[in-house]
Amino acid sequence: MVKNERLQVNSLPKGYRLPEYLIEKPISEGGFSIVYLATHLPTRNRVVIKEFFPVKYAKRIDTGRVETITEEASRAFGLGIKRFFNEGSALAKINHHNVVHVTHIFRANNTVYMVMDFEVGRDMRWYVKRKNGGLSEKFLRTVFPEVMSGMSELHKNHILHLDIKPANILLRSGGHPLIIDFGAVKHMKGEANLEVKGHTLTQGFAPIEQHNHGNIGPWSDIYAIGATMYSCITGKPPPSAIERVKKDKLESMIRSFEKKKYSSSLLEAINSAMKMDLTERPQTIEEFMEMLDVETASPSKIMTFFNKPVLRSGGKN
Repeated sequence: MVKNERLQVNSLPKGYRLPEYLIEKPISEGGFSIVYLATHLPTRNRVVIKEFFPVKYAKRIDTGRVETITEEASRAFGLGIKRFFNEGSALAKINHHNVVHVTHIFRANNTVYMVMDFEVGRDMRWYVKRKNGGLSEKFLRTVFPEVMSGMSELHKNHILHLDIKPANILLRSGGHPLIIDFGAVKHMKGEANLEVKGHTLTQGFAPIEQHNHGNIGPWSDIYAIGATMYSCITGKPPPSAIERVKKDKLESMIRSFEKKKYSSSLLEAINSAMKMDLTERPQTIEEFMEMLDVETASPSKIMTFFNKPVLRSGGKN
């Protein structure tokens, strides 16, 4: 079954009514969720709704209810619902211009729904592809400070994103970024989350500690931000951390761009963020921002090539 067909089979149909919400259409499906465009009936405002739906062990019955495929999957399903609800509750406490806002969490159809503000824009991946990389240093120094501001707010609230990449950064009018898609989000335990299992990761953007269930912390998100900046320059993801363990040429690849309109200070910051040894990376977002000297970044006047933005919020998981 192709992806679009599977989405139609698994998703709630257009016109389906949830408590206070009317489904307009499904937007995307990931490993653990389905994302919808919907209308909040009391206000008639558009919203994005993310439904917990683990495709490997869940199915939809005619009423819209979600059930597990086997009895053995029930325990994993229950744990997943609890995690989804807890993470949504944590995100609902975040109110930051650069982090998608969770407005409501509710239970229905034997699962959990997370409601987010509807935003208009295109994800950064679209711009990377359109420019084939080569996004300017001015772009990087204008957009990423706002990304890091949002990430700092998450970290202050003991939340790790763990899946930052171009597809999970929405660029709105004026180039203001919005961090979306919290499918891999984790709560920090003390200074780090030492045990992370069964999580989402993206090859090239995930540091080695996410692959080997190592010492996860703010430095893990910093690696992913550096990798996202790298992809803005090169037009492609960095080599995966697993490949880098075998043979690491990333530093020389990064430095090769110094002759192509990028300052040595910017490239050194990216290189530091992507160190394989997590102790050699900036340990906090504030340290990374200091390396980039973001206070000198100019106001956003660079996004004149934005046109006909498409809807996207909440992302896929």
